[in-house]
Formats: sequence, structure tokens, C-alpha cells
Amino acid sequence: MRKKILSAIAAGLIAFGSFGAVNAATRDEIAAIHVQTAADFQYWNADSPTKQKIIEFVEDVTNPNSKNFIPPEDRIATFDMDGTFYCETAPIYFQEAMFLHRVLEDKNYTAPKKLLNLAKKIQPKVYAKQKLTPAESKAYIEGLTAAYAGMTDEEYRAYVREFMNTNETGLTNLKRGEAFYLPMVEIISYLTNNGFQVYIDSACGVSTTRELVEGVIPIQYDRILGTDFNYTSTNMGKDIPKNHFYDRHKEKIVISGKPLIENAKTVKIFSILNQIGKKPVLAFGNSSGDSGMLEYTLQDNKYRSMSFFVICDDTTRELGNTTRAASDTALALKRGWQPISMRDEFKTIYGDNVHRD
Repeated sequence: MRKKILSAIAAGLIAFGSFGAVNAATRDEIAAIHVQTAADFQYWNADSPTKQKIIEFVEDVTNPNSKNFIPPEDRIATFDMDGTFYCETAPIYFQEAMFLHRVLEDKNYTAPKKLLNLAKKIQPKVYAKQKLTPAESKAYIEGLTAAYAGMTDEEYRAYVREFMNTNETGLTNLKRGEAFYLPMVEIISYLTNNGFQVYIDSACGVSTTRELVEGVIPIQYDRILGTDFNYTSTNMGKDIPKNHFYDRHKEKIVISGKPLIENAKTVKIFSILNQIGKKPVLAFGNSSGDSGMLEYTLQDNKYRSMSFFVICDDTTRELGNTTRAASDTALALKRGWQPISMRDEFKTIYGDNVHRD
């Protein structure tokens, strides 16, 4: 009888799925994902070509007897974040949604009139995926930092943590701090546990990215590359930074409010050169903003290399767009990037109780 009870419990756990797959996985459950071997994958469909290619690649390049062996110090893998292993579709990027929240909904913040008028004007457009004019786009990018002018990095990251507890728009049962693609988190875990140095190379702000992934994704702080804030000192005045003597008793380092130094397209290559110093052998992205990183990884690489392209083609469990998905798939195939179909290859995305409104 005891054996039957234990068997029934085990069967129930398997049906439920590890790490809360029936509902949206919590941050603790995402952090608990551990993939060491091919048998450990849970969130990919069995016939997934991506999973098989990743497993074959890793087993090949980590085999000392293989002609394609890559020494551990050169096993570099780079990942974009938004749309690659974290949601970017609900309905806009995390950082952009947070900006609109701060200006239009945060009762503790009084936005300058110019910034308030801008947010009111563009919110309906960006949420409806309508194209902004060049002037609106420029003002929008400037607003992403202007809204936080005077905040220290610690204060800004606390604001990010608070916003992470809000619900995603357009998807049920999903908080912004939990919106990680579980299959892609498994890939990161698998690479990390097989001697790869995994980096994030994102257009999202560095401080935003660090806060989102802290305690969830096994990537060190110094391996997070991203768009940079401009900082200043509260006592700098008109001094040139290199000539300014910083007095810890009288001043603080704060966000200046000047436009972001964006890390996208070819600039992602510059980040790799400046902050990693070695060419990746694996790269993962999802948009033209990742093209530099994906192409650079394949260009004249002394090691076996691959680039992967996540296609948001799931219109039930995600806010996929079939027209864009078809275009992205064609681009990936043309450029030699391995397309990853969320619809066909992911067993679950965020958990089985998360779906499109």
C-alpha cells in the first residue's frame, strides 16, 4: 500500500511539472532550474531541432578528443535579453513600460510638463504598436533617462524592483519580474554547467538588466553588457569629470538625465571587444538589434560557432505576430542563424497557466 501511495504522489508531481510549470514560474522556481546533461531539459519539446543542435554542439566542443574542442577559457556565449530569454512583447520593453508608468501613474513623481505631454501623446501609439515620428522617437529615448534624473543607482534599482511586481499587459497570471522564457533559461543553465562563460549583451540598461536577472539567471554582474546611463555628481557643476574631486561626505553619484548610450546592432560588437575581449562561439538574439552580435560570432571564427534567433510566433501563450515571425524566420535562414520557434519548440513559455488575454 505504501508503495502505491508513493507511486501516486510521484505521478502527480510529474503531471504537475517541476518548478511550477502549471502556473507562471516564480523567480525562486526559475532560479532553481538546473540543466547539466541532455536528459535534464524539461521545457523543450522532444523533437525540438534547437535543443538537439545545442546538445550536439556542447557535447562536440567540450570533448577533448574532438577536432572542434574549445578550451574552457574560450567558450564564450552571448545572449540578448528582451525577446531572447525575457518577454519584450507585453506590449513593449520593460524599460519603456516602466517609463510610462513613472510619468503617468506614479503618484510620488511629478513629471516635467514636457515629459508628461510626451508620455500622454505616445502611450496610445506604443501600446498599439504604431510607429512614432522621428521627433517622437528621439524624445521618447531621451525620456527613458530624464524621468530618473537625480536618482542614485541604488534608488533606481529599487524602483526597478518595485515595478517588477506589476502585471504584464496582454498576458494573464504573469508579473514582470517573472517573465522569463523557461526553455531559454534552461539553455543558459546548460551552457553554464558545461564550462561556458555566459554574457548578456543587451540594449536594455545595465542597471535594469542586473536587477531583473539578479538571483534568477546564473550570470555574474561583470558579464552583463548593456545600454549605459549617463551619470554625474550632485556637486560637479560645470567641472569636467576627470578634473572633479569627488568628496564622499558632500555629494552622490546620480543619473544625469542625459540620453542613454545605446548598446544595439554594431555597438554590441564594440561591447564584446571592450568588455569581453574574445569572440563568442555562441550568440542568441531575436531582432535586427542583435544582428551585429550574431554576425560577428560567425565571422572568421577560429572555433566552431553558431548563432540562434528566437522567433515570437506563438499567438496563444505569447503575444506573437505571425507577419513579423515569417519575416524574422526568412531573415534568420538567409543569414545562417538557427531560428527558434516558440510555438513549435517550447513545451511551455512561462508556465501553462499563462496565456494571451
